[in-house]
Amino acid sequence: MRTLLKQGVLQPDLFDQHLCEVALDNKRLILRRNDAVRIRETRRRADKLAQLQQKIAERNRFVEQSPRANAQKGLSALQQWLKRHKLTQFVTLTLNERSIDCSINEAAQAEDALLDGCYILETDVPAALMAAKTVDERYRDLQKVERNFRTIKTTFLEIRPIFVRKANRTKAHVFVAMLALKITRHFEACLRAVFATTDNDPHAITPDDALVALGRLTYLYQTHHGKRIVHLPRPDEHQANILRALGITFPTKPKISKRTKINKHTA
Repeated sequence: MRTLLKQGVLQPDLFDQHLCEVALDNKRLILRRNDAVRIRETRRRADKLAQLQQKIAERNRFVEQSPRANAQKGLSALQQWLKRHKLTQFVTLTLNERSIDCSINEAAQAEDALLDGCYILETDVPAALMAAKTVDERYRDLQKVERNFRTIKTTFLEIRPIFVRKANRTKAHVFVAMLALKITRHFEACLRAVFATTDNDPHAITPDDALVALGRLTYLYQTHHGKRIVHLPRPDEHQANILRALGITFPTKPKISKRTKINKHTA
């Protein structure tokens, strides 16, 4: 992408449009900027800089309190941290006597953030057969398919491969997995409608956060006059907000088991 910018094929302001198309060597380049990704990258870069400042302060404080500490060693470690987090393009660390100083080149930082959220789709499908908007929509659909597979196999649902031989069992397994995915999507949509997403609010409640919070709702078992009583505590405010977002009504009466007798063992 930056190579095309240097060659003059693209200009940065093309990404400011909702959707732009450029012809190059009998191919179509569909240009777009994803604002959600741009915001996330901006926040991530700011978080890295905040972590860096904290690490510098901790290292300087350690060196100040430890006369035998090697200041150069701390500088080298932080420079390696910069490389690992790809901040060397606009951040410079120097050693001022025994203290580490940090300088940020704002122009270089703006250049580094120039293409945040930008992407290019390349296709040889003629415009008469597929408009630029349709190309972008099909690409987004492909992202959703890939995300769904990740959700099923490795992330939220963690349905690992199950080896089946018969066709009807294979179809049944796929059907159950799709039903689970549909429930997951509805779960996410309900949370998103009330709490937004982490792209808009870093403190938004994710599906994983909701499951952890609701996982604290557990049955309490008590025995009274030979009867086993199963009690479900009332949800706290955080749990109640999640249940309300999901449209789930919490039971108001405790559940008492029908098993009224408990075997007693005497010595």
